[in-house]
Order: sequence, then C-alpha cells, then structure tokens
Amino acid sequence: MKTTIIVLIIIVLAGLGIYFYTNKTTPTVPVPIETPTPVEVATTTPTQQAEGPTTIIGKSEEGRDIIAHNFGIGDKRVVLIGGIHGGYSWNTAYLGFEIVDYLTENPTVIPEGVKVSVIPVLNPDGLFKTTAQADRFTLQDIPDSKSLQEEGRFNANGVDLNRNFDCDWQADAVWQTKTVSGGDAAFSEAETLSLKNYIEMQKPAAVVAWYSAAGGVFASNCHGGVSEETQALTKLFADASGYKAYQEFDFYETTGDMTNWLAKIDIPATSVLLSTHTTIDWPKNKAGIDALLKYYGDK
Repeated sequence: MKTTIIVLIIIVLAGLGIYFYTNKTTPTVPVPIETPTPVEVATTTPTQQAEGPTTIIGKSEEGRDIIAHNFGIGDKRVVLIGGIHGGYSWNTAYLGFEIVDYLTENPTVIPEGVKVSVIPVLNPDGLFKTTAQADRFTLQDIPDSKSLQEEGRFNANGVDLNRNFDCDWQADAVWQTKTVSGGDAAFSEAETLSLKNYIEMQKPAAVVAWYSAAGGVFASNCHGGVSEETQALTKLFADASGYKAYQEFDFYETTGDMTNWLAKIDIPATSVLLSTHTTIDWPKNKAGIDALLKYYGDK
C-alpha cells in the first residue's frame, strides 16, 4: 500500500515538473537601440553645386518647354536670351543655338567661377507658328511668307512678350507704328512669368538679350538712369563686337521691355540688336560673348 502511494506521488511530481518546464515564459531579449548614422551636411551652396545640362524654367501658354542650357560652375551667373519674338526674330533663336553649340564644343572659354545659362527660345509658341518647330530648327524651316514670320512675333495669346514686363507696362503697346498687346497685366503671360521667377531665383550677375534688327548694343534703364555695371557691360560688348553702343533704345516708345525691367530690379542687362532679320552676326557676337565671360571671370 505504501509502495503504491509513493509511486503515485512520484508520478504526480513528475507530471508537474514536465508541465512547468514546457510552459515556462521565455525571457524577452531587449532590442538594442541603434545610434542613427549622422547625416552629412553639404558644405556647398546651391549655386556651387553641379547643375544639369538643361533646366526647364517654365512652360509656354501652349505648354511647350522653355529651356535653359547650362555651362560652367560658379556663383556668377550670366544669362543669355534669344527668341523672345519667336518666329519674327527667328535669327535670335538661331543665334541662341549657335551659342549653345559653341559653349558645348569650347568649355574652356568659360572661366572658373562663372556659370552661363543660355535660353535660345523664350517664345516657343511664336517660333512654332513660323517654323513648325519649338526648339532646334533649320533654315529650311523658315517660310518665305513675311506675314507668317510677323505672326510668330507674338505668343499664343497674341501678346508681344517684350511689352509684358514690369517697367512702364501698358495694355496697349507700340511696335514700330503698330499697336500691339502688352497683355492683361505685367507678367500676365506664362513665358514672362517663368522668366521672372527664374531671374529672381538665380539672381544673375548680368543678362544679355538678342533682338533684330538695328545693329547695336542698347543699355537698359527704368527711370533710374543707366547703372555703372550696365554701362560697363554695354561698352564691353560693343567694343569687342564692333556694334555701336547706345544709352537707350529711343527709335520709338517701348513699354514693358524685358531688359528695362531687369534694370528696375538692379540686374545689369543689355540688348543686342542684330544687323538684319536674317543674319546672326556670329563673329561679332562670339567676340562679344568671349569678352563678356572673361570680364566676369576676372571680377
């Protein structure tokens, strides 16, 4: 009897031992807290960082890209603009692409510390009206029709973009002896607003814009007189190119002019008017650009 009781006790104790062993709680292993890897802080400013070969600075009224082609690295940015009058002054856009090709093939002409941004076509819709191309085009794309070329001066809304900037802006503007639209307000057009935003963001050291045709270099001002730097820029380009320098464009009244608006916001700017509506005066403009870049490289 005693033996039976002892055996039962052993069985019960063994069963309890097995129960507690198989159901014991596994201790929680603490997860180590990782120390975050320090983030490396950039030591260069945005203007010093590498920029892509092209930048879309905005869209036209019909949704076409307005493109800046970028060269060099530096804090001093020079902006070169063509094609504001689209297909009417198609030779200024053609010159813009010639400048792009020149800087692509000759990068050493850009001094250290200088960045160049070339906008060959500020008015791609106007260029498209005339050439059926909104970017690169050939001379075979230029129609014989003078009226079609003239129609290409304006953007898709029929606005003369060089009458849509904020210096003496007027809705009814003048081109030679004709009344043209300056838009509903200064910067009412997608193209001019895109350039405004781009210029205010980049704060260039200088801007040169090409038009046709008068054969000269024209300083900018907006009732504040010609600034000392604009004076130097205009004289420099004129002396190097052989164009005649002018203190202002006074052949007829212009309102809402782009380079005059640049003068208003204290950015040195000058307008280069090509000799005719069909030439790009490449030797002259190459010499002017070379002198311009050297000047800002030495500053």
